[in-house]
Amino acid sequence: MSRLDAALQPHYEIVLARNPGEAEFHQAVLEVLESLGPVVRKHPEYVEEAVIERLCEPERQLIFRVPWTDDQGRVQMNRAFRVEFNSALGPYKGGLRFHPSVYLGIVKFLGFEQIFKNALTGMPIGGGKGGSDFDPKGRSDAEIMRFCQSLMTELYRHLGEYTDVPAGDIGVGGREIGYLFGQYKRITNRYESGVLTGKGLSYGGSQVRTEATGYGTVFFTEQMLAATGSSLSGRRVVVSGSGNVAIYAAQKAAALGAHVVACSDSSGYVVDEDGLDIGLLQQVKEVDRARISAYAEQRPKAEFVAGGSVWDVRCEVALPCATQNELDGDAARTLVENGVLAVAEGANMPCTPEATRLFQESKVLFAPGKAANAGGVATSALEMQQNASRDSWSFEHTEERLREIMVGVHERCAAAADEYGTPGNYVAGANISSFLQVADAMLALGVV
Repeated sequence: MSRLDAALQPHYEIVLARNPGEAEFHQAVLEVLESLGPVVRKHPEYVEEAVIERLCEPERQLIFRVPWTDDQGRVQMNRAFRVEFNSALGPYKGGLRFHPSVYLGIVKFLGFEQIFKNALTGMPIGGGKGGSDFDPKGRSDAEIMRFCQSLMTELYRHLGEYTDVPAGDIGVGGREIGYLFGQYKRITNRYESGVLTGKGLSYGGSQVRTEATGYGTVFFTEQMLAATGSSLSGRRVVVSGSGNVAIYAAQKAAALGAHVVACSDSSGYVVDEDGLDIGLLQQVKEVDRARISAYAEQRPKAEFVAGGSVWDVRCEVALPCATQNELDGDAARTLVENGVLAVAEGANMPCTPEATRLFQESKVLFAPGKAANAGGVATSALEMQQNASRDSWSFEHTEERLREIMVGVHERCAAAADEYGTPGNYVAGANISSFLQVADAMLALGVV
């Protein structure tokens, strides 16, 4: 049941009418609007100046075909998207996702979330997102290179370090960013290193960028627990997923004294009561590109469970780091019954609305993705800073800057929640704090 203020209902209905069939986008918009009732009552100008309608309508939506040739010489064709959602605070900033599930509604949901996430970092970056329904699994390096080059041949004209700066997301890592940047450089005849982030260290990348989203999620969790007089030390932690975000969230949680016992992929999950061996997990998933069952085969005491839900594993801290809507109401009930204390979204919108409500009603500390996983884009902005100044920072310096940023994100969320009468509600705090920053900038820039 929606908790949407009556004054905002017409605005949500406009979104539904203008964007039919885009369920993920509808969900993302509703999640923000449900927090804004006290804001529009205090500041009616946001309604009178149509800020909400403008905020929910992308500034630009690009859809284009990507033809490419596979290793057998057959011509293949995919569809690609770039949604440049809001540039009130700075150039559009957000990743590219390569996955068969990608369609316009998912890209719009991700781009909409990115507006608020980027605002929470305090960095001067707007929100955008992109991707393609191309599936990199099972493709050779040569096929992936040809696909990336074809995509960039169309996309390059819309990019620039002061215009739109993509990065990686699901299915897009250092290999893909390298191919994309190489083609951009070739077409433009410019070494514009600030046009893409997530680059390799040898050609303008930033230390900690690979680890940033996972590390940032754990830093935010650490701050949530600290605000209640607790800590991660000794806590039993379960992470969903086993990609970049999950691996480095597990690594940082373990470094802070937590006992990380489980992770997953689409085939099932592993439970390792001795604590996950992060080095082995990296070998299996990042080097061998194998299924998670291969981890259990090399750890005598680890158990692989085919299918099922990793959230059946008892934990005190849950870090959903896989994909959207992976943690539903049933999983949330199981976690609550098993004594979970804190949940922080490492992925984008991994908890369904029902799961989120259950956590909040059960007084579980809950951090939405736009706050908890903001460390990735924050470090992308740090990469842009280094590129602009032709500088390169150490791992230690960059990690400390990331930690400072995540502490600031937590402080902004907590302060906004307190000011608008919802203390401890990080969903409301994140939505209100970021909305106010973007909305004020939009009003200052006029009707554009």
